[in-house]
Amino acid sequence: MTPIAPHITVFLRERITCENTRVAYAYAFQLLFAFASRRLGVTPSEIQIEHIDASLVLAFLDQIQRERGNGARSRNTRLAAVRSFMHFIEYRVPAALDQIHRVLAIPLQRTDTRLVKHLSAARMSSVRMDLRGSSVRPLRVPIMIDLQHMHDGRHVLA
Repeated sequence: MTPIAPHITVFLRERITCENTRVAYAYAFQLLFAFASRRLGVTPSEIQIEHIDASLVLAFLDQIQRERGNGARSRNTRLAAVRSFMHFIEYRVPAALDQIHRVLAIPLQRTDTRLVKHLSAARMSSVRMDLRGSSVRPLRVPIMIDLQHMHDGRHVLA
């Protein structure tokens, strides 16, 4: 068994250079280790690399969505932290390659991306009406607004 603590320390201190990423990853691992310690009945300092397998990671991701109410984006952020760490570990603990590859195979959850994030449906309709009377009529804006409304399922009549 291989203790995880020294590897996590090196990973966060030396491999992650952006402070914001370091804080986000550290929080993701804090949540993961708390979950793993409850599930495995060990203290967080007793968690081994071999404990962090695909089934545990999937259960953790399910728990943060179900119990904590996190959305797909938050889930994917936590999974990105785990994946990044697993890429780091595969060179340091080659005996765990099979386990690491199963964790790396966990897919991201699909998320919807809004084309126009900052306008309400009423404001989009207003912009379209304003563009109607304009002598200069950029084609891209009305098309983008129409696509957004069709995507949301609330198409506004022109």
